[in-house]
Amino acid sequence: MHVLIVDDEDNLRKTLAQYLSLEGWTVTEASNGLSAKKKLEEQAFNAVALDLRMPGMDGLELLEWLNGEGPSLPVVMMSAYGDVGDAVNAMKAGASDYLVKPFDPEELIIRLKKAARTTQPVISRTESAPISRDAAMRPVIDLLNKAAPSDATILITGESGTGKEVAARYIHRKSERSQGPFIAVNLGGLPEGLIESELFGYEKGAFTGADSRRIGYFEAAGGGTLFLDEIGELPSALQVKLLRSLQEKKIQRLGGTGVIPVDVRIIAATNRNLEKAVAEGSFREDLFYRINVINANMLPLRERPADIVYLAELFLHRLTENGRTRISGFSDPAIEVLASYSFPGNVRELENMIERAVILAESTVLQPRDFTLPVVQPQIPAQPSGTLKLMEIRMIQEALLRNEGHRERTALELGITRKTLLNKINTYGLSPENEL
Repeated sequence: MHVLIVDDEDNLRKTLAQYLSLEGWTVTEASNGLSAKKKLEEQAFNAVALDLRMPGMDGLELLEWLNGEGPSLPVVMMSAYGDVGDAVNAMKAGASDYLVKPFDPEELIIRLKKAARTTQPVISRTESAPISRDAAMRPVIDLLNKAAPSDATILITGESGTGKEVAARYIHRKSERSQGPFIAVNLGGLPEGLIESELFGYEKGAFTGADSRRIGYFEAAGGGTLFLDEIGELPSALQVKLLRSLQEKKIQRLGGTGVIPVDVRIIAATNRNLEKAVAEGSFREDLFYRINVINANMLPLRERPADIVYLAELFLHRLTENGRTRISGFSDPAIEVLASYSFPGNVRELENMIERAVILAESTVLQPRDFTLPVVQPQIPAQPSGTLKLMEIRMIQEALLRNEGHRERTALELGITRKTLLNKINTYGLSPENEL
């Protein structure tokens, strides 16, 4: 956590900085509002401890700037004046909390932690849902869970649309950096001439139009996670600079001369075969090994059929959660149509298909006619029979086997209630001697 302490009392400011440093936080000091404003424009912070009354630009003026043109940050105001009016004005101006001097430094730590927590984005039930329910993805999920608490660099591979950014966000939520920012950058979507300035920032006058200093994604992600999507598209010249930044944990802004320490965890992703790119000379071998400390491969949707229905229902619930639909669910024939399609565009294609169906549907229950699918649909290799019933039987049998016949654990894995599982066992005639 990176905190900015703004106070014109040197002794108090340094004492608070020392206490916060002992908490393991990175602390930057500013003795007045103008100095603080400059630092806020140049660096990324997680919270601000701000004195109310200072010469020049006072705390309220800086607070108003933060809530207007400046970065959106939690602010704990501090004042030697126990004026209720000051506190009211500060809270109205957007302060998260208010402390009257003198106070115990431990109290400031508590207030800053609370302010940082309450300003974190609320994660909806769909965003925090498991990223997969298919047994084929279990080794991948286990790997993500083991890797998340570390600061190791992770390379997520897989076809386009398999959910690589979803996996990266999952890692971030499970990590020690979850209270910090998560910043995703699509390197393939940035013009080549802008990639360096976007990643590393630039100094005033670095190029035509650079009228002021600007921090890049590395600094903005300080204390959190930087997700570099489509890293295989990074130009060779920038591969060298990225490698140096990862090795030294420092960056240099475009047009700058000094180096800036950065505290950020890197997760990279690609749909390319980087080993082949290394062999062909289009991707640096040393950078490949630097980002490939842990490799997680996201399977295509056709290789995890249980996720088709699970994700379809999740996407529908997300639309319902946002109040964007009157649709209540899927008809059985609609489920069968979705389950029998191979989804060459993977999870992204499924999500787009559900959203389109919701917009165009004529009834409150989605029907096969609501989905636009190719006339000839390639079958999913994992389903030789091609029927939804046999696919479901196989899923239940395999889940029961993995859970040694334990009904509650099996139901939990399948994402259904124990009663529903028992009904399906009875419906399909899965007696104790043949259910495994």
